[in-house]
Amino acid sequence: QVQLVESGGGLVQAGGSLRVSCAASGRAFRSYGMGWFRQAPGKEREFVARINWSGGSPYYTDSVKGRFTVSRDNAKNTVYLQMSSLKPEDAAVYYCAAQSPQYYSPSYYGLPGHYDYWGQGTQVTVSS
Repeated sequence: QVQLVESGGGLVQAGGSLRVSCAASGRAFRSYGMGWFRQAPGKEREFVARINWSGGSPYYTDSVKGRFTVSRDNAKNTVYLQMSSLKPEDAAVYYCAAQSPQYYSPSYYGLPGHYDYWGQGTQVTVSS
């Protein structure tokens, strides 16, 4: 069992930076790949980034490559999403999610149904 709690969302101006965090409980966390998704009002939940259990193999959706960085600190049971050069279209509720290690192929990374645990989300607002 893994419980996830996001934090760090807020209001930022376009072009600014923000780091959101995801604190996990449960020893199983360290064996899970961790993903970040976002959902804007009226839109489907969208994959943003993923990192594997050891902190390697970061993977991003094209729209955030070069601007966002996903990382994790297993000693702190925390996953981070550093967001830079934010755009108004990045505004959304950001969710972290834990993915079972059986889904090792990138073909699964962007599929919400292949994540076992979800946080409650944190709101990111970007003003233009």
